[in-house]
Amino acid sequence: QVQLVESGGGLVQVGGSLRLSCAASGRAFSMGRYAMGWFRQALGKEREFVAAINRNDDAQYYAGSVDGRFTISRDTVKNTMSLQMNSLNTDDTAVYYCTAVESTESYYYARLSEYSYWGQGTQVTVSS
Repeated sequence: QVQLVESGGGLVQVGGSLRLSCAASGRAFSMGRYAMGWFRQALGKEREFVAAINRNDDAQYYAGSVDGRFTISRDTVKNTMSLQMNSLNTDDTAVYYCTAVESTESYYYARLSEYSYWGQGTQVTVSS
């Protein structure tokens, strides 16, 4: 079993930045065996893909709405994943979820159904 805990959410003004973190743990957990990602869910909307990273940390993929503004990264020694979010706008307001799936291939995943483990989420609110 894998536990994922997000942190770093909060209230920020339009144009500002936030850095989200996801701490991963579990029995014999090794981050290098997992592809991971970030999704978000705004009030009244479906959960949507934000960013993904493969198990080798050599490939990342972003939703078009965040590409060039957000950066996903991992520290496999500390078992943490981050999402650096810059130039935030009101459309970025949502609960952000960390997710992971054990993978034997060097793929990243962008579909909700491809992931096995989810955190509880952290709220990001961008105010104008």
